[in-house]
Amino acid sequence: MANKSIFASLTSRSPRANAVNEAGGRAYKLEPKHALAQVAATGTFGNAFYSTAETQLAEVLKLIDEVDDNQYLAKLALYAREKAFMKDMPAALLVALSVRDTELMHRVFDRVVDNGRVLRTVFQMIRSGQFKNKSGKGRVGLSSSVQRAFQRWLNTASVGKLLSASIGNDPSLRDILRMARPTPKDNARRAMFGWLTLKSIKKWAPATEADLPAEVQSLITYRNSESEEAQALIAGGLDNVRWDLLSDAAKGPKVWAALARKMGPQALRMNLNTLLRHEVFNVEQLSSTACAGGANERLGQSFYNMVDYVADRIADESEIRRSKQFPYQYFAAYLNADDNVPQKIKTALHKAAEIACGNVPELPGPVVIGLDTSGSMSSAVTGARGPRNGTQCATSKMRCIDVAALFAAAILRRNPDSVVIPFDTSAYDAKIDPNDSILSIAERLAKYGGGGTDCSLPLVAANQKHAKRKFAGVVLVSDNESWVGTGRHGSTGVMTAWEAFVANQRKLAGMDANPKLVCIDLQPYQTVQACERADIMNIGGFSDAVFNVISAFLADNNQRFVSEVEAIEL
Repeated sequence: MANKSIFASLTSRSPRANAVNEAGGRAYKLEPKHALAQVAATGTFGNAFYSTAETQLAEVLKLIDEVDDNQYLAKLALYAREKAFMKDMPAALLVALSVRDTELMHRVFDRVVDNGRVLRTVFQMIRSGQFKNKSGKGRVGLSSSVQRAFQRWLNTASVGKLLSASIGNDPSLRDILRMARPTPKDNARRAMFGWLTLKSIKKWAPATEADLPAEVQSLITYRNSESEEAQALIAGGLDNVRWDLLSDAAKGPKVWAALARKMGPQALRMNLNTLLRHEVFNVEQLSSTACAGGANERLGQSFYNMVDYVADRIADESEIRRSKQFPYQYFAAYLNADDNVPQKIKTALHKAAEIACGNVPELPGPVVIGLDTSGSMSSAVTGARGPRNGTQCATSKMRCIDVAALFAAAILRRNPDSVVIPFDTSAYDAKIDPNDSILSIAERLAKYGGGGTDCSLPLVAANQKHAKRKFAGVVLVSDNESWVGTGRHGSTGVMTAWEAFVANQRKLAGMDANPKLVCIDLQPYQTVQACERADIMNIGGFSDAVFNVISAFLADNNQRFVSEVEAIEL
């Protein structure tokens, strides 16, 4: 009799695992394009639980070399910036293009480099010499082609954009201007470049100080103001100047209150602790109606509280729906908020997250949500930041488990018949009320587990405890570093449990039932627990765009990660 462990029927056997993951468990290796997309949508060049910043860079450079498709690199740079909202990875892909295809680099440069921070990141990556051409030589300066791209950006950027780009050092905008050497298009730009590079006014000729844009002249006046009241008045009129360009010279709470009014809802959400530290929430300001009414207005009618202002801006329903914000941003703000941030503002974050749930697409049916709560999920989702120039960089409080729990809570809120199963080396029975606050659900789910990782457990639990229920599929949210347990015939435990899940669903709904498995990977690794095929999709990233991809795939749109990237128009 033949040994069925090695001669099992192909129809009853999952593919054998062909890789070992960072945790030492069986896994499937992603093909290079998919692996690079995974890293581009999650990587931050920071230390993750199973990798360091140095290994991430080495892996990115290796994958770029393996992907012999410059159009794909260009599209992936745009996807990473415009869909996944990453900063460093799209910059790295753009620099790679600069040594492989300068024509494509120029076509996507302005879309990838959409602000001064990305411009400085690209500049620093070029100076590092890490990105080598075909001859193996690393560039440490700007080639004539790249220099033209920088010159175009510097000459076409608005005054406000240039001022924003001047925030930050190492490299500074001054460094970039000195290496890019743009030819000013007019005297206003010539004076602007001279001022940004700290040249003496005599060297601006034929431009003079009078040629400086009005925003810059007002900024200079603001910085030279001697009183808090004068600064606050000027700050309110600087419409095209970002608040953080004014913050270093702000003289007191009234000025900071004026800066808070310049912030958009996103900036307010991200800077609650800064506003608290500068006593903004103790400030009252004249309302616009009071200013019109004059001195006869009573105090209660004339002034508004900055706590009310910030809370109202954060939870502005029309703004949230218009900008299509998802709950992720509000949960991050909630986790980072200091204990002393007023409760009314924290309540506004809850309310905003609830409104944002309306932007999460409804799935075609209930799903099983596997939520990885293992120890490795406690690492920062954007990586641990090491020291830079002798200073320890800030590491996000947002952990992988927090993001995963929020994904689960958001899906549950929009699809209340779904089932959430937290797991590590055990599957937990989570009693969750879908009508509870989404931030409360996410906070509660994030407290489960903390042990090893067995990604097959939510599937096993679904097959045992929910065997009589019909599901549209399963969504696993994890770092995919499963190392406990194995599957049959050399496969992973996830593949074996998934085959059993599909068989059970077809027994319930007939052979036409077509459940789908979606594996969301939150970390920049290159192996997965379920191999890519018609009923299985692996997608990387923690941006809100992932929700739409999941919905389309479960609705039989067959939308896949690499296809998503390739659909980007250059």
